[in-house]
Amino acid sequence: EGWERNAEHNDCVIFSLEELSLHQQEIERLEHIDKWCRDLKILYLQNNLIGKIENVSKLKKLEYLNLALNNIEKIENLEGCEELAKLDLTVNFIGELSSIKTLKHNIHLKELFLMGNPCAFFDHYREFVVATLPQLKWLDGKEIEPSERIKALQEYSVIEPQIREQEKDHCLKRAKLKEEAQRKHQEEDKNEDKRSNAGFDGRWYTDINATLSSLESKDHLQAPDTEEHNTKKLDDSEDDLEFWNKPCLFTPESRLETLRHMEKQRKNQEKLSERKKKVKPPRTLITEDGKALNVNEPKIDFSLKDNEKQIILDLAVYRYMDTSLINVDVQPTYVRVMIKGKPFQLVLPAEVKPDSSSAKRSQTTGHLVICMPKVGEVITGGQRAFISVKTTSDRSREHINTRSKHMEKLEVDPSKHSFPDVTNIVQEKKHTPRRRPEPKILPSEEDPTFEDNPEVPPLI
Repeated sequence: EGWERNAEHNDCVIFSLEELSLHQQEIERLEHIDKWCRDLKILYLQNNLIGKIENVSKLKKLEYLNLALNNIEKIENLEGCEELAKLDLTVNFIGELSSIKTLKHNIHLKELFLMGNPCAFFDHYREFVVATLPQLKWLDGKEIEPSERIKALQEYSVIEPQIREQEKDHCLKRAKLKEEAQRKHQEEDKNEDKRSNAGFDGRWYTDINATLSSLESKDHLQAPDTEEHNTKKLDDSEDDLEFWNKPCLFTPESRLETLRHMEKQRKNQEKLSERKKKVKPPRTLITEDGKALNVNEPKIDFSLKDNEKQIILDLAVYRYMDTSLINVDVQPTYVRVMIKGKPFQLVLPAEVKPDSSSAKRSQTTGHLVICMPKVGEVITGGQRAFISVKTTSDRSREHINTRSKHMEKLEVDPSKHSFPDVTNIVQEKKHTPRRRPEPKILPSEEDPTFEDNPEVPPLI
């Protein structure tokens, strides 16, 4: 998976990768890199459990190798990395400082990091490295001055024997630690075997008499599996707490032990999750005598409306749930709805007609509405009429329907029927000459009927 994930930006081709990051992958051994990724220039392998530098000598183009936070105790097998310019070995377990002599062949090596290793605490550690590797420009992030190199070369003959003595002391301590760790590992394996071969009552020995008497006294009251599971879980948590609180030295063996413990805890968690995922026995929906039970395994809200003609069940189904995940089965005495494989079953208060029932989803709320007409009152759509007791309103409705069936038609006398004269639709107006308005004759004083009234103002 790590290879595929790192090859995503290279069209999933790992053979032409130039940069590869495999940090924090719990890698214990380097394998296949020199065969699969010959063109690598940068390789990140920090924070793993690699105990030996191997299978990288064919990476001719490799320029930067990061092996910080691993279990490496010796520098080796890097002679073939001809272009190596930067090597990071921070916080490893390198105690053989003289093994840096193998880096003389890496003529392009400019930067080296060895801080956090046991050899970095040796007396004259820096002088020895500076004098041994003349191509280095930086050591542990600090630039090497020319004067520092000259002084280191002058004192090299005195420093080298002291480094050798310190290496021997370190090797003796490491041998003792390895032996102690191996002995401890063997004891733990024996304890695991004893636990696995213990008696069925959880102890190494089994008191048969006491066990039989306890079984007889508790014939039908057996301890449930949940209590055993809780006890085991408590024991595991106590062991885990004890492991992390136990003081230990920082060694390659302790790092591996931590990894094994974490793997064990992970496996236990996976087993617990698998137990939870086990398929539960099918829920009883109908008893042996044929009686239907009320079941709400999906745990959804619902409402039931019972009127004279039908029963309406409103199920609060999730709004965005696909309808294909819902299966409805209406029976005369009960209704069953399977929601994502979980049954919802409800016993009806009256007998219904399954064939005339309908189920629809609300477009606003997503609820499932099931309409179930009662026996004797069939409710259907379309032109089919209701079979029910007639009321006054129903009779008036029937009277209106019968009247609508006899349609009244307006008859026209065919003798008086004639086609309209299209030519006379628009009549032309006759031209009449305009008459000039006759001038108004004003009354004069000569008119015998004229009367002069002084109160009337004169006409203009």
